[in-house]
Amino acid sequence: MSQSSKKVSEFKAYNVHLKDTIEVFSKRLFYALFDDDEQQQKELLFVAQTFLKLTSKIGIDNGEDLWAKFKNQLPTIRTKLDLDALAFEQNDPAAKSLEEIYLAYPGFHAISIYRLSHELYKLNLPIIPRMMSEYTHGLTGTDIHPGATIGASFFIDHATGIVIGETAVIKDHVKIYQGVTLGGIQIKKSMSNIKRHPTIENNVTIYANATILGGDISVGANSIVGANVWITKSIPENSLVTYELDNKISTRKS
Repeated sequence: MSQSSKKVSEFKAYNVHLKDTIEVFSKRLFYALFDDDEQQQKELLFVAQTFLKLTSKIGIDNGEDLWAKFKNQLPTIRTKLDLDALAFEQNDPAAKSLEEIYLAYPGFHAISIYRLSHELYKLNLPIIPRMMSEYTHGLTGTDIHPGATIGASFFIDHATGIVIGETAVIKDHVKIYQGVTLGGIQIKKSMSNIKRHPTIENNVTIYANATILGGDISVGANSIVGANVWITKSIPENSLVTYELDNKISTRKS
């Protein structure tokens, strides 16, 4: 056996087929949140069984206990998502009804899977929350890490290209448009246990393609961040942040 063949034969096997299982699990869990009572019970039975298969495959031996804790949070998650849907209806002039938002808005779908995966993340369940977020990322173009903390009545318009990092904190009534990045200013493995992503305070609007970087960065309450702005310093509350013609950032009271 050649040296290269020996190396190939020593590769560890990974359960990559679980990506298909996660897709079905996430989809059916999303359905269960909004179905009528009879259909919801059928969906929950299916996703419970699928959850136990997933946890067993990744070596988790307390899957039933984790599922029970997670299931207890589903009514709270539904309440949060109803508030998110209302935020979409109130902020998007193209929204004709709440039904349209639940059925046809990729941003709402991305937030839904985020809120579900976030509860699993809080239970310290490995891998599965991250796989759920990546499944939705592929569908919607929106990358929300399940570790991010997002408050009530969250609205993301168009969805595509949005990136929200693991330690980002987004408070209540925040609006984000396509292409926005809430990221880290440095990429170092040694920073894995510290806050790397910004804090967005209440009632902030962030327009398309704005980039906000750094764990000690905050955007103050009631501020507006204009399109294409690159921010690495904190913004005081009630600010309007835009690019001037000379490509300098202008911050002023809104």
